Amino acid sequence: MVVEAAINSKRRLILLAGWLSIVGNIILFLLKLWVGVITGSVALIADAWHTLADSLGSVIVVLSGWVGAKPADDEHPFGHGRADLISSVVIGVLLALIGLEFVFKGVEQLRAGAAVTYGWLAVAVTVLSIVVKEGMAQYAFWAGRRARSPVLKADGWHHRTDALSSLVVLAGILVGSWFWWIDGVLAILVAVMIFYASYEILRDSINRLIGETPDESMLMDIEAAIEGLHLGVVPHHYHLHRYGDHLELTFHVTMTPTLTLREAHQQACQIEELLRRRFAIEATVHMEPEGETKCGR
Repeated sequence: MVVEAAINSKRRLILLAGWLSIVGNIILFLLKLWVGVITGSVALIADAWHTLADSLGSVIVVLSGWVGAKPADDEHPFGHGRADLISSVVIGVLLALIGLEFVFKGVEQLRAGAAVTYGWLAVAVTVLSIVVKEGMAQYAFWAGRRARSPVLKADGWHHRTDALSSLVVLAGILVGSWFWWIDGVLAILVAVMIFYASYEILRDSINRLIGETPDESMLMDIEAAIEGLHLGVVPHHYHLHRYGDHLELTFHVTMTPTLTLREAHQQACQIEELLRRRFAIEATVHMEPEGETKCGR
């Protein structure tokens, strides 16, 4: 019952963050695009499309919150929790594509050699975008920590890169009257920031999809709990697989070689039950006699 309530709470947070992002991004997109067309600024127009792309990322967030909360079935025995990791990869790829678009537009603007007159309307819309997008990023980061959702963290970075790109554009607006080439350079600088955010999101999500070593604090808690059973076993060689809220942990334990198969099995069952009860982790224990660390060696 407690686990089900936690899953429902996570789902509500993801859906709320996703819908707030969609509405906010569409409003900001229309404002930026309008000002970009009026001023003829490639950087502002590209920034507007970047914001609209955030809406697509947020649609993915909403879908992952819906799909990820579905229970396990015959075809998906570990549940659908990895939907948010897959969504994070999609968002990371979208960011990379947006970065490429910024590069192309920036180079095109530099080749044109035309200066841009922004005006104070561009300043007002850009400042508004910075404040709103950073606020959305902070909320996504907070909700991501609370729900332990990598897709919300990815969406937070999506908002953060948009806020940073708008900040760079604002700096360019303020000095644009002195440097004709500033609009094209700004587009390329924003692309670099987007590429970095894409790399961070893809690295984190792909590592989790492939399988990872538990963090040090988790390992310390697990080993302390196993030591409390006073079985005299030594755990090692951990592999963690995340399926959203469902965690699968495989590891080896070194045991006294004089144990019977039944005794060794009973100790392994004690360890698995302990981790299930205390950490909500489904563990698979590989038993090893002392002095033998790997099969066939």
